[in-house]
Formats: sequence, structure tokens, C-alpha cells
Amino acid sequence: MSNSLTRWSTPPKKVIAIHRVYPELDCGCFAIQRVLGESIQVEADIFAHGHDRLFCRLLWRHEKESLWHSTSMEDIGNDRWRGTFLVEQLGKYWYTIEAWVDRWGSWLAGTQRRLPTDPDWAIVWEWGAWELAQFLERAQPEDRRQLEELREILLSEKISQEEKISRAQDPILHKITLRYPDPVCITRYCRELPVQVDPKRALFSTWYELFPRSASRVPGQHGTLRDCEARLEYVARLGFDVLYLPPIHPIGRTARRGKNNQPTAAPEDPGSPWAIGDETGGHTAIHPQLGTLDDFRQLVRRARQLGIEIAMDLAFHCSPDHPYVRQHPEWFVRLPSGQIRYAENPPKKYPDIYPFNFEGEGWQSLWEELKRVVLFWVEQGVRTFRVDNPHTKPFAFWEWLLSEVKQLHPDVIFLSEAFTRPKVMYQLAKLGFSQSYTYFTWRNTKEELTCYFEELFHTDVAEFFRPNLWPNTPDILHEYLQKGGPPAFAIRLILAATLSASYGIYGPAFEVCEREPREPGSEEYRNSEKYEIRHWDWDTPTPIRDLIARINRIRREHPALQQNRLFRFHWTDNPAILAYSKWTADGKDRILVVVNLNPFHVQSGFVEVPIESWGLPASGYLVEDILAGIPYHWEGNRGFVILDPSKTQAHILWVRGP
Repeated sequence: MSNSLTRWSTPPKKVIAIHRVYPELDCGCFAIQRVLGESIQVEADIFAHGHDRLFCRLLWRHEKESLWHSTSMEDIGNDRWRGTFLVEQLGKYWYTIEAWVDRWGSWLAGTQRRLPTDPDWAIVWEWGAWELAQFLERAQPEDRRQLEELREILLSEKISQEEKISRAQDPILHKITLRYPDPVCITRYCRELPVQVDPKRALFSTWYELFPRSASRVPGQHGTLRDCEARLEYVARLGFDVLYLPPIHPIGRTARRGKNNQPTAAPEDPGSPWAIGDETGGHTAIHPQLGTLDDFRQLVRRARQLGIEIAMDLAFHCSPDHPYVRQHPEWFVRLPSGQIRYAENPPKKYPDIYPFNFEGEGWQSLWEELKRVVLFWVEQGVRTFRVDNPHTKPFAFWEWLLSEVKQLHPDVIFLSEAFTRPKVMYQLAKLGFSQSYTYFTWRNTKEELTCYFEELFHTDVAEFFRPNLWPNTPDILHEYLQKGGPPAFAIRLILAATLSASYGIYGPAFEVCEREPREPGSEEYRNSEKYEIRHWDWDTPTPIRDLIARINRIRREHPALQQNRLFRFHWTDNPAILAYSKWTADGKDRILVVVNLNPFHVQSGFVEVPIESWGLPASGYLVEDILAGIPYHWEGNRGFVILDPSKTQAHILWVRGP
């Protein structure tokens, strides 16, 4: 035992335990994610032996700062402490916790437990004076003067006990003592924890996917970037603030896919945009029929004028005709025969695509080149990227690339398109992806939706995973949409737009409620736009276009829908009716959404309203269906709804109050 004490040259000062810090991801290995202007609430168990009072403070700094900011933490009971700070710069922050014995506070607590007639009262004043003397050694001149004055009062025999107690309890003097703890008595948490701060659009954004080659108003004519620019005002009128373009690069000829993914292409078939590269260029080139780099820059400029960000697709693989194949054969995997291995996802085969070998002999030059590709498009004005299949590339690559790009351009965000195992999806988010695709497309029942979004919003997942909900994509046409018709499209739109702060649609196909699969049981579209140029009628009204615009306007007007943290599900007595609410921290905006999940039949039932927590009188309150523009007067903690999917698929209720 005696040998173990040799690590201390003097008796150890009181050591304070700091445990169960929250939020903290994997022992601080990964950053929690926030957006600009958000507050971060940090909690921890903090305690020490004995009865001394503690002072705890939360420390934080931006990565470009050397000095720490601090704020005191509040004891919320049972040795649990809480503090909050605001993130006001993009980039990375660090935070930690310090604690020490509040010696003056502990002394004050002891004096308050004594009676004025205590026979040992003189010893109390001597002890208080001694405590003040310790602070005097470290205090600045102005603070020292006030501490010395109090010390003289405590030692004076001419001043009454009551006066001494009153002066000693001055909160200003208590704050002064907290400025000068003994440095050797401060306990700091063993880790500095990271926070990645992204632009606000990383949390709240509304995406519209459009194939540029299908943007022409002339049937059968290949669209251009200028045609896309002509569509911008239309996209803005619908209320979208991100226009996502599938790859706009040259498309290879070798093994080109035909219509409906046929293995043989006709001469006029344009091929898949994801088969990137031909003799005219690769990942930094633009398909000649789409236009020029100047056209693209103009598209980005005009979009930004309308409040729209252009999202580029990052698909890190090649067609067999890509210049990389000839210039850098070491970047690809070769079979024993010497041939380059093409992409497979059994039973699917993609002979028109060569995956990169991220772990081969040429990995360093490959990684640097792909970083150059991203930075090239950043230089053209792109600040939003949708990343194709990131789960098929090494974690280490994404951790490096995202960090490198965000160090230079902290306003850039990345959307992870990874439909894979949950832990893999979560790992990618921890590595720095700003948003993520989800399983929302395959969650259609009340139980499925409730369980899934409880996990996303009410567990540790909420600290790093920002869901972006898509009812459809060019790859996914779910059976619910195939069979449910326009009511099903409306229901999934409302769910996507109100459950999460970010959502998107594969635009024209969703607007016209396109729902014919390639064959029975398939989630692929028939006549998929991935393999052919489509012509969309931009002028004829569709069953859902006006609803899309109304939903997006409601999202812009109601801050409650622009976040995911303040969210809860509500009881209903009908398994086909889903109810949930979102609200702002100040309680000024409260939205209650009630959705009929059955696209075929009328559903009715009662919905719970939390009148106590919302401060509503049981005698009556106003709720307004802002989707239909109809007010209702409800009473008590339940409201009754009738939802006919052919007319009213949902209520989006703004809870107004009495």
C-alpha cells in the first residue's frame, strides 16, 4: 500500500468525480453535430466526498481560439449538473467541464446551520477570515480591497453577529471568491469533446431532384443547364431551397445500359448518368449536351438569387471509358485475368461502372484526386453535395475527406445516400456527413413510424444523425405509392415534410404521382429516367402540386417544423391515425399533425392534446388547420378528427391557445 502513495509528493487535494457527461459520442471519438446559432446543453454527474459545496463550470472554445469561454453550471438535483453554451461560428468547437470546492459557499452553508447563540461563534469568524485570506493571495487589486474589508468585519469585535452574517452573505462577494480557486484544487474532465457546427441548411432544407437532360420543354430533345435555369423559378414557387442534380458529367459508351436497365443500349439511348466519364472528360467535366462550365456557374448564381442551393452528386466510380482508367490503372481492382472488375451488388451487375480501389497501391494519389474533384466544384460555387453509396467506400476515406473539405470550407454540407445497415449509416454520420437518407421509405405503419422516429429523435442518435426523408427516389418506388394512388403520395409528402426538418422528393415523378413499377414486385420505375430522357409537362396541374407548395410554405412560416429536438408522438384510439407535435422552446409555435395512414378508407378517432404542458385551459382553446385554413374550437385533452383520404389526408394544426 505504501508504495502506491509515492505518486503524490504531497497529500492529494480533494478530487471531484465528473462522470456520465452528456452529450459525448463514443468517449469523445466523434463530434456531436449542431447548426449555427443552436445551443448545446451539457450535463454531468459531479460530486465529491463529504459535505462541501461545489462550483462547476462549462468550458468551450472554437477551434481557432486559444482561450476558453466559460459559464457556471446549475445543480439540477441528485449531483447532476447542467450548463449551456451557444455556437456562433461554423467549424469545430471543443467543450469540457471543470469543478472545484466552493470554499466560501461551503463556509456560508455552515454558518447558516449555526444559531447566533452558538458558543463557538468566534471560531466561525476566524475560520471565515482564514478562508478569505486564501483568496487574497490570488485576487486582483479591486477584488482584494473588497475581500480585505469583509475580513476586517469578520474579525471585528465591535460589529454584531447579525451584521457579520448579512455582509458575509453578499452574493457579489461570493462571486468574487469563485474567480480565484486554488489552481491545484481544480478538477477538469479527462476529455475535450468536439462539436461540428454546420450551416442552418444542414438541419432545415427542402430538396427537389431533377434530371437536367429531361428539363427541355421540347419532347424528345436533350435538356441543357440553361433549361434547368429556366426551371428555377418554378422550383422556387413550389418552395424548395435545394435543387439536386444527378451527375452532369460525360457518360461512357462501353456496356451502356438501355431503357429499363436493359443490358444492350440502342444507339439513341443516353445511358445512366452514374456511368461517369468518356473521352471528353470525367468528374470535373460537364456532358457536352448539357452545356459548358460557364452555363453551370450561371445556374448556380441564378439559383442563389432565388434562395436555392444547387446540390451536386458525388459518385466516386467510373465508366470503363473514363480517362482515369487509362491514366491510373492502379486505382482499380483487377481480376486474375487482368481485366478491371466492374461493380456488383448481387444479384445486380453494373458492367458500365468500375469501382475505385480505395485501399490499393495507388490509394494516396486516388484520395488526393477525389479531394481535388470536390474542391473543384466548391470553386464553382457548390456548397451542397449528395454522396452516392458512401457505405461502399472506407470509413477512413470519408473521415479524412470530410474533415479536409470542412477545414477549408466549413459552409459545405454532405448528404449521405446510404441505404444499408443501421450501424453503418450511423457511423457515416459520426464521420461528418451533415445529413443522411433514412428507412422512412419503408416505414409505413403507425408502429413502424413511431418506433423509428423515437430512435432518431429521442436517443443518442439525435446528437449526430440528421434525417433527410424521401418518399421516392429514382431508385425507389415503394409499394405503398404504387397501390395507394394520389392519396398515398399526399400522405407520404405530409409525413416527410412534417416529421423531419429536411425532406426531399424526386420531383416531376412525384408531382404527377408516377407509380408504375418495371414489373410486379419491383421498386424500380417503369421507363426509369435513369436510363432515358423523359418529357415532363410543367404547365398542366397535377393532383399534388398545390399541396406541395402549401406544405413548403407552412414549413417556412413555422419554426417548430424547422427542428427535430422538440418532438413527441401522441396517443390516438385508431391504429390508422398517427399524431405527433413539434414546438419551439419559447412555446410560441406549436404544431400538432394528425395523419390518416390509410390511403383507401376514411378514418376517425380521438387524439391526445397535452393541455397541461402547453398551458391550455380545459374549458376550450383554438386550433387552426393551416393546411385547409379552417379553425376549430376544442375542449379538454382530446380532439376528434375525421380524415377522408380522397379529400383530407391530414390536419396540420396550429395550436393557438385560448
